[in-house]
Amino acid sequence: MENTKDHEARVVDYLDDKLQTIDDLDSLDTLLSDLRNNHTLLQQQLEEAGRDHGEAKSASYRHEAAQKDRAAQFIQEQADIDNRLIIITRSDTSDEAVGRFEASLEKLARLDIANAYVELLKDVDTLNKEAQLQLQTSSEAALGPYKQLQSLVNHMVPLHEAAEGAAPHLLDHVVKTSQSLRKQIKDVFAGDLEAILKEIKWPTTKAIIPATLQSRWDVCLTKLLDLQIPELEALESSPVGKSGAKTPAVLFPLEVLVDPLQARFRYHFGGDRPTNRLDKPEWFLADITKLLNDYDYFMVDYVQPVLRTRFRGTDMAMNLVYIHATSAFVTALLPMVRSKIFATLPKVSNDPQLFSHLMHEIMTFDTTIRDDWQYDGGNGIEGWKGLAWEVLDQSNWFGLWLEVEKTFALSRYQEIISAPDTGDLDYESVNSNATKPTKGAIRVNDLLETITDRYRSLTSFNHKIRFLIDIQISIFDLFHERLHSGLEAYLAMTSSLGRTVQGVTKEEQAKLHGVEGLERLCRINGSADYLERAMRDWSEDIFFIELWDELRERAQRSTSPTHGLGAELSIADVAGKTSATVTEGGADADTGALFDETAAAYKKLRIRSEGIIVDVLSSKVRETLRAYRSINPWATLSGSSSSTTVLSPTAELDPLLETLRTSFSFLSRALAPAPLRRLVRLVLEVADQVVSETVVNRHTFSIHGGRQLQADLTAVIQVVETAVGKNGKGVAAVGLRLWAEGCKLLGLPIKSSVRAGGEGEEWDAWDDEAEEGSDVGNARSERGHALGLWEVERRLFADNQSARDVLEELEIEALGVMEARAVIRRRVEIAG
Repeated sequence: MENTKDHEARVVDYLDDKLQTIDDLDSLDTLLSDLRNNHTLLQQQLEEAGRDHGEAKSASYRHEAAQKDRAAQFIQEQADIDNRLIIITRSDTSDEAVGRFEASLEKLARLDIANAYVELLKDVDTLNKEAQLQLQTSSEAALGPYKQLQSLVNHMVPLHEAAEGAAPHLLDHVVKTSQSLRKQIKDVFAGDLEAILKEIKWPTTKAIIPATLQSRWDVCLTKLLDLQIPELEALESSPVGKSGAKTPAVLFPLEVLVDPLQARFRYHFGGDRPTNRLDKPEWFLADITKLLNDYDYFMVDYVQPVLRTRFRGTDMAMNLVYIHATSAFVTALLPMVRSKIFATLPKVSNDPQLFSHLMHEIMTFDTTIRDDWQYDGGNGIEGWKGLAWEVLDQSNWFGLWLEVEKTFALSRYQEIISAPDTGDLDYESVNSNATKPTKGAIRVNDLLETITDRYRSLTSFNHKIRFLIDIQISIFDLFHERLHSGLEAYLAMTSSLGRTVQGVTKEEQAKLHGVEGLERLCRINGSADYLERAMRDWSEDIFFIELWDELRERAQRSTSPTHGLGAELSIADVAGKTSATVTEGGADADTGALFDETAAAYKKLRIRSEGIIVDVLSSKVRETLRAYRSINPWATLSGSSSSTTVLSPTAELDPLLETLRTSFSFLSRALAPAPLRRLVRLVLEVADQVVSETVVNRHTFSIHGGRQLQADLTAVIQVVETAVGKNGKGVAAVGLRLWAEGCKLLGLPIKSSVRAGGEGEEWDAWDDEAEEGSDVGNARSERGHALGLWEVERRLFADNQSARDVLEELEIEALGVMEARAVIRRRVEIAG
């Protein structure tokens, strides 16, 4: 009923929409036609939907029936299988039957594996027997089965590792069979080669291969190399171990050649022979280098051509230890020296001196083999790490060796600082124009250079950085602490509190402020300067440059400053001992060096000690000028009218002259020209300031007083230039500029003048007294214009520009306008 109402409502809405006006009734036929068409179309769609629904329903019924049939069939088959399993396995239930069936399958799998093992063993046995049979008729023919067997071994090893060692006994059997066969073939081939060696009387140093034996020789060497080829190929293709280097194989022909040499080596350097001495490891090491020298010609002439021919085009062609006869000979000799070294180490490990000597000789031997014989150990660019690396790194002897070397170094350091003359300045060991260090500093530097030589040939970065930090920088730090303590002790003794606490007498105090005290300070300054420069030079050494570059590279690869660089050191630890730029990038890192921190500490000590020298001398200068600045004869002095009269310096200036003479004479011998000039200038500037403030600007001067002040200045300059010599030429004039320019103004001559109507005019004529003093007062400038007191006074007070002009003419630069006006007012003629 409700659906009918809904339909009626929809029809009404539709008619309302289509018939809204009277005119719409005209289209009623069209509307009815459209409705009939739509009704027909909808009827067709309804019929099609009914047919589709019927077909889908029928298909559903068919699928359901088929699934029921399949389920019934599955249940029947499962029951049949269970019954069969129960019958076959004689089990009571199907679950029990399944378990027993799976166990049977496992047994079958193991049987298959066992069968494969048996087949493999059969193949191995067949190859072995075939090679044995061939070996009786043709030794060359035996190589074929052997190579197949060795190839089988080479394939089994990685498979065995991938299977986590699933068949160790099988692999062991195959390997032993291969090795046994190789030994038999090798013995036969080696026997043929030994027959030739016997004919040429090997190992005589004059042995040669005659033309009649050349063909047999080449064949014997080639057969042994052919036998070894599979093993060499496997070694070449194997990955590099944790050590970062492979141990090259000794070539079979070289083993035969070296065998009599090895027997002779053991005879001389084994047992109780006189040549076998623990304190002479250089003997057996020198014997190896002698063998290389003696037989190198033989290797080059008779072994090299065979190696080149046989290895051309193989994986070994680029490996020098195989393709280069001399390198192959070195490889063959190394096992005997390696065995001797490792047999000796336990015997000398409890004797530091013997142990240190052995390691030193081993590193020297490594350097000889590496540099003189160009041996790279088969590592190409990486180079041969050396026997010392095998001992220290692979066998963990580095800790003991480092401790031994550190003990020796510290012991030697203690001997150096305990020597009676360790604190004496050495005037002969360095350039005459260099700051003089103490003998102790020179010896410490020599010790540290010796330490560098001890570990320069090490190939391990960790070992080198530990040696640098634990020994070299440690000794630098110890000596720096000694110098620093000496400086602090000096300051304590010269301070008022120190004098009271330590009971320093007046005589001792005088010495500390005299040349003896300067010498103490110069010992510290010279030693710090010498070692600082030594460290700067070391930073340019290729060894330390390469070590620095590797340190930076490792630091940049690390993710955190606290991460280690190896050798139990973190980046932060190493940076604190070497240079803070280790952890920095950019331009700062490019300017860094290994000894930055240590050199900076010594530089700071040098600068501080130099400053204390200046302070001590400045204090002495002030003290010696006390009497001079207290006198006041300057306005009343009169003198001879002769301009050629040479005035003597004021008596009260003698203490200053003596202080400058003795102090600068000593410093001129102890310091280099640059610090000497700097120090002298600073001290003289103190004297200059004192005289300018307490004499020139405090008293009035007659022209004779100005002449006397100039005479005093001249005396000071002469004493200084005599004391410092040619290295200090001109420094006195620079340091005493205020004094000198004050004398210039105070010594200006007086022109006869008439004050007539106006500002006052000066006549051109000079009075006699002014003429007499003109040379003393330096009244004539280099510009050729002679200025008198009144003209200078007039222009100086006219205005600032006029004042600057007249000061320029007088070549006065240190005094400003106000200061020059204050000085010229000290003339009695103007002051009055």
